Amino acid sequence: MKPDIHPAYRFVVFQDVSNGFKFLTRSTIKTKDTIKWEDGNEYPVISVDVSSASHPFYTGNQKSLDTAGRIDRYYKKYGLQRDSKI
Repeated sequence: MKPDIHPAYRFVVFQDVSNGFKFLTRSTIKTKDTIKWEDGNEYPVISVDVSSASHPFYTGNQKSLDTAGRIDRYYKKYGLQRDSKI
């Protein structure tokens, strides 16, 4: 392999913003935010919307998302009416 062309593969904490669940894994993703982990070390942190702790498939619970607001904004943006066919 060529030197200095691959991104750094390092430990990163992924944090679910919906419930605070965190897990430590390795990744090449870049971030400037850091968090202090349970072992006392400081690691880069990535905020995610959905993880295995909040996904309905893994939890068995249905979570209501605010898709109605997104749909209404779409119709308003393109001047459509809710009952019209696209």
